[in-house]
Parts: sequence; structure tokens; C-alpha cells
Amino acid sequence: MISRRFLVGAMAALPAAAVLVPVAPGRAAGIGERPGDMAVGDPDAPVTVIEFLSLTCPSCLRFHKNVYNRLKPEYVDTGKVRFVARDFPLNMPAVEAAVLAHCAGRDRYFTFIDVLFQTFDDWASSRDYTDMLAQIGELGGVSRDRFEECLNDKDLENTIFQSIVDGQAEYDVSGTPTLVVNGAKYDGKMTFDALSRHIDRLLAGS
Repeated sequence: MISRRFLVGAMAALPAAAVLVPVAPGRAAGIGERPGDMAVGDPDAPVTVIEFLSLTCPSCLRFHKNVYNRLKPEYVDTGKVRFVARDFPLNMPAVEAAVLAHCAGRDRYFTFIDVLFQTFDDWASSRDYTDMLAQIGELGGVSRDRFEECLNDKDLENTIFQSIVDGQAEYDVSGTPTLVVNGAKYDGKMTFDALSRHIDRLLAGS
């Protein structure tokens, strides 16, 4: 079961960890980024990393723990990389988890992504995943009624599913995680060391 003490502590500790910096409509930002994307880091960073992710994907969990959690302090927070998250849910629990993250609002989107991955074993394979997600939402300030509204929001649902369609059409994404680094597609299962070497080469040429 999800520990209330753990979730309260996690939610309290994370808001300052990933300040979302949106792109204003009509403003160009990172390579391949679109207005409305969920992104962190300097919009003028020389390297843009886009991750197509499913919140029930074990490989996405490993990427988040082993790569993103090192990438952010070393490259994103230092202005070298702009990081963009794109929805590519592989099943209904992943769809509902993506809905919850968006429902939390732009400023807390990455906070919820982090907590959803931290509590992955509690909800991702649960028969009662909707209820488990609702618990996470409540502890993060999203009421059950608000979560239900978001689950019934057709515009939000269409946005999430359009991300799948666009990923397939633009980058031939077929699984998660898939990375797009300055417009070129890579297997998201790469290690942090491999990704950092590639980013360093791009930075050297920028």
C-alpha cells in the first residue's frame, strides 16, 4: 500500500525540484519543442531532449531513476539542456496517470511524474489503479472530484492521444522510452554516461 507519510513527505519536498518553464505561444524554444509542451530548463539551452514516456513502463521508470535524476542537476539546471516530456501511454493505467499529472497543473506536472514513478509498484499493476491514483492526487492537492473532472475532460484526453499520433508520425515512435535529442531519435534505454557523452559532443559543437 502507498504510505501516507511517504507521499506527504514526497509532495512537500519536490515542488522546488522541477520548476516548469513553459514556452509562450508563438515563441520558438528548444529544437522540436512546441508551445504547450511540458518542459523544464532554459528555453534557450543549446540541447533539447524530448522523452516519449509511458508512466506504467518499467524501462521509463529506470530511465527516470538512473538517467533523468542525474541529467536534471548536471545539465538541465545548469542551462545546458531543455527537457521535454511527451505522453505515449501504453495502457489505460498509464493514460489515467498522465491525466493526473496534467490535472495537477503546469507548475506541479513534473512533481507528479516524480511521485508517480516513486510509487510505481503501488499503483501501476493494481486492479484499483484509479483509486490509487486518486489517493496520490488527494495528497498532492488534486481532489477526487477534480481528478474525476480531468478523467472526463475530452480535450485533455485528445491532447494525450494526439501526442501518441504525432510521435508515431514525426519520429516513428513505437515504444517507450524514446528520446529525441536535437531532432534525432535514440533508444531511451541508453545509460546516463552514453547520453551525457552525446550531449557533450553537441555542446562542444554549439
